[in-house]
Amino acid sequence: MVRARRRLRAIGETTIALDAMGSDHGPEVLLEGAYLALTQYPTLKVICTGPRTKLTHLVNQHGWNHPRLFIENATQVVAMDESPSDSLRKRDSSVAVAARLVVEGRAQGMVSAGNTGATMATTLLMWRTLPGISRPAISAILPHPERPCVLLDVGANVDCKPKHLLHFAIMGAVYSRYMFYRRHPRVALLSIGEEESKGNALVLETRELLKETNLNFVGNAEGRDLVKGKFDVVVCDGFVGNVVLKFGEAVVEFIIESIKQEVQKSLVSQLGAVAMMPALRNFKRQVDYAEFGGAPLLGVRGNCIIAHGSSHAKAIKNAIRVAAEMVGAHVNDHIIDALRDNQLLKPRGEASKQEVSVLK
Repeated sequence: MVRARRRLRAIGETTIALDAMGSDHGPEVLLEGAYLALTQYPTLKVICTGPRTKLTHLVNQHGWNHPRLFIENATQVVAMDESPSDSLRKRDSSVAVAARLVVEGRAQGMVSAGNTGATMATTLLMWRTLPGISRPAISAILPHPERPCVLLDVGANVDCKPKHLLHFAIMGAVYSRYMFYRRHPRVALLSIGEEESKGNALVLETRELLKETNLNFVGNAEGRDLVKGKFDVVVCDGFVGNVVLKFGEAVVEFIIESIKQEVQKSLVSQLGAVAMMPALRNFKRQVDYAEFGGAPLLGVRGNCIIAHGSSHAKAIKNAIRVAAEMVGAHVNDHIIDALRDNQLLKPRGEASKQEVSVLK
């Protein structure tokens, strides 16, 4: 109950732009998710972007009318298999209109379950990166009953330099502290062993950089440690992170499907499953990505959640909630402060005109 109350306070009066055409399942799932979010969070507003006529028809057809649900017309749609460069040519796409609403100040954050590359390219072009951040990172929240772990990057940057991983660590620590209330987040580098000598050149060089920061850097993390609650933030390049994320998703699906098959083999198994149903439901809830909504895109001058393309309404509702929480937690402001604390940005009194414009 404490966690729920803190979420409601963090959201406040916030408007989130939702790319209502970015999904494997069509706009219906996205509109339903928006409606669910609005009915649960009374201070939230959602602007859905897409063809006005089509979206209005769907809202009326399913009874999703709501006084805080708005539709912003967008005449173009980015396909899931479209390249990021091609997507940028569609200046009136649903994802571009959503990002533009944030630029114009009509929304404070956005959610998209569409083409990830297009979402990244659009936000980078329209929002740009935060001062001091050279590359943004996509973050995944790895489940744990008590201490979810922030893993980044999970796909935005295939090739990284040590300074990029340094920035990822700072952004991940800020996210863990202000979104999961970890006072001193434990930050680790993903490697092939716990020993300081283990790792490739990227890991070894990044390790030395992290030692010089004020982060609670605790060393290397092995793959088996990611879901044990030992670390709050684990840093890696986007190639490794994406492989870890996709493998984890496959393992969860395999376990759930295997349990279903075993239960169906005998009457005894089915009776046992009935008794275990509360525990099985709790397990599924813990590993369900829908509980976290999506992956935060950190390092850009805005609040963006990239949801899974196959997200259902519950996941979209939670993605909208997380985007609103990021706004309320002032995550980007805290990232800039953390960069300054680690001498990676000039002090406030010496900030450049570019930095001042971001902070206003």
